[in-house]
Amino acid sequence: MPKVTFLPANVTFEFEEGKLPYKEHGLPGSLLDVAMNNGFHLEHACGGSCACTTCHVVVKSGVNNLSEMEDDEMDRVEQAADFQLNSRLGCQAVVKGDVTVHIPDWNRNYVSEGH
Repeated sequence: MPKVTFLPANVTFEFEEGKLPYKEHGLPGSLLDVAMNNGFHLEHACGGSCACTTCHVVVKSGVNNLSEMEDDEMDRVEQAADFQLNSRLGCQAVVKGDVTVHIPDWNRNYVSEGH
């Protein structure tokens, strides 16, 4: 079963691939979908439709355990503050195996509605 670790919170979620109830934000099985299914807040202002960069994360390990980046995601993520070689959008990166991602400081909204 794949595991996703979100830093700097250092929380890890293990799940059965293809068995998460889809929350209709981002792609099914994406980092955002895993976060939402486990009650972990990952900012996503556009509802996970690849129209902003608020769910930007930096992959620290397991980059090959994520889906390939599509052109739409590449076009969008390159506009993210602090874009790095291993930057991904949480709403588009589908988890295929163990992965660790870092949520940049500027992207942590501790005052979001409902949180």
